[in-house]
Amino acid sequence: MRLYLVQHGEAKTEEQDPERPLTDQGVADVRRVVGLIAGAGDMDVGRIHHSGKTRARQTGEIWGEVLSVAVEEADGLAPLDDPVVWAGRVGGVEDDVMLVGHMPHLGKLVGLLVAGDAERAVVAFRPGAVVGLERGPEGWSVVLALRPDAVAA
Repeated sequence: MRLYLVQHGEAKTEEQDPERPLTDQGVADVRRVVGLIAGAGDMDVGRIHHSGKTRARQTGEIWGEVLSVAVEEADGLAPLDDPVVWAGRVGGVEDDVMLVGHMPHLGKLVGLLVAGDAERAVVAFRPGAVVGLERGPEGWSVVLALRPDAVAA
């Protein structure tokens, strides 16, 4: 089973727009990452869950459109939510899943799954980045980490 964690793309500031939608650059960054991943053809996500915040919903919708996957809002993915919630949920899931959310939640979820410690930094997320984890006999490991600045424009 693979778990893909996506930090929403670059968003407008609260002063620019209280809803904090993606900026044009944020949309472009997410599309570049999705294009490279989709082009590789190695992602078989059954469902995409997002936090419900505008920037996460928009990011999830871009992924869903390109991968032809259903996108839905889910609880437990807000910036300060407890990562134990999703660590428990993915424990019994067999199909590949994508979660679109925020820092510090995503970083803590990776730390908890890979290192057993939510406070341990395992990967460095950036807006629009995707991190892939794979569950194997020995536990979870990082199998993919791609940031928008690593993908040619």
